[in-house]
Amino acid sequence: MANQQYFEIAILLAENNRFLPPVTKEKETFFESATYTRILSWRELHDCFKQIAIDSEVRAVVISGNGKVFTAGIDLNQLFSTSNDNEGKDSPRSSFYIRKSMIVLQESISSLELCDKPVIAAIHNGCIGAGVDLITACDIRYCSQDAFFSVKEIDLGLAADIGKKDNSGTLQRFPKVVGNNSLVRELCLTGRNFSSTEALDIGLVNKIFQTKEETLTEALKTARIIASKSPIASLSTKHLLNFSRDHSITEGLTYTAAWNGAMLTKSEVGKRNKYIDLMEAFNATMEKRKPKFSKL
Repeated sequence: MANQQYFEIAILLAENNRFLPPVTKEKETFFESATYTRILSWRELHDCFKQIAIDSEVRAVVISGNGKVFTAGIDLNQLFSTSNDNEGKDSPRSSFYIRKSMIVLQESISSLELCDKPVIAAIHNGCIGAGVDLITACDIRYCSQDAFFSVKEIDLGLAADIGKKDNSGTLQRFPKVVGNNSLVRELCLTGRNFSSTEALDIGLVNKIFQTKEETLTEALKTARIIASKSPIASLSTKHLLNFSRDHSITEGLTYTAAWNGAMLTKSEVGKRNKYIDLMEAFNATMEKRKPKFSKL
């Protein structure tokens, strides 16, 4: 277990604009203002983000890797085990169970994008195969100078996309993140490594830092800023950005008008009607204080 690689999820909370202390001990200083959990499998990743999505206290999330690399991708033993478990079954039945196993992987990746809370990836060293699926499902991506990336599935004899539907995997998200179809095809068809500098140049990441620790510190700093904002504004922004990616400008504007119309509905607070978060932000600005937003 000591040598087992896992994802580390830092969960930023806000209670009266204070970050709750860590729930576990013996962690390095950059985890001082966040609770965190360890994720050992893709299924656990899905379960974690499903819980985060419904937790009204969570404001932002940072995902990092604890091992030598950020992630080496899918465990090949898991794939082979799935195939071996279906030996003796006819083709339709074997395909049915393999499909179910793939859906577990699909939903794990999609859970980051479907989560209402903003997710920041802090990437170091290797981000390989399904790792590229994972980070393109995140909202913000930072990496260390030693980071490198590879859409490795081509070398394993399969297509990269484990994401489901029309927006949830490397072959679907990656082109929309990078915006260079020719380069995407080169990277996916060759499986070559590309550096942190190239990742920054093509827009896969937006900041590079010298070390893993500095990358994680900066990711947590950004998460703290996001966590201080209105949770309604944050989840609305993420939701509307995801919607705009897959729709026309006209459709996006129409949907945004309807969405904001609902989110700005007055609520009864004490004896006065308020646009809750909007008025709190306005009053805090006028009073030169930090706003205090209610949890979701």
